[in-house]
Amino acid sequence: MQQDDMSADAVVTVRLVRSFEHRNFRPVVFHQVTLDQTVQDFMQLVRDDVAKRVGLPPPFKKYAYDTMKIVHQAHGAKTNELVMSLADDEKLILQDGQTLRAAGIANETEVAFFRKEDYGLYKANPQTAW
Repeated sequence: MQQDDMSADAVVTVRLVRSFEHRNFRPVVFHQVTLDQTVQDFMQLVRDDVAKRVGLPPPFKKYAYDTMKIVHQAHGAKTNELVMSLADDEKLILQDGQTLRAAGIANETEVAFFRKEDYGLYKANPQTAW
């Protein structure tokens, strides 16, 4: 059975960012992601999945993630930032109310999921700690 490309499911890697300063993140792969769902619905799906995912440390499961940003798209250039690029927020941060497809998500896209407040603090003073 051939699926129409517009409804084809995608593989999306979500980088759960706990700390920008300590480069503390975990990639989690989601299969069969529907690109026509809204950004809010996908964020909720990820939160629900992460809360019960086996093998993920508790600090990642209970974190108050509220923002997604495209880190890398298949066949695109990768950033040399270890966690994610601090540039192009207007273009790369996913907006509520958009579908994933409209926000630029395609098969094999990688997005960061983080707390906007943490990102703002890190962006104002992008220091890493060891």
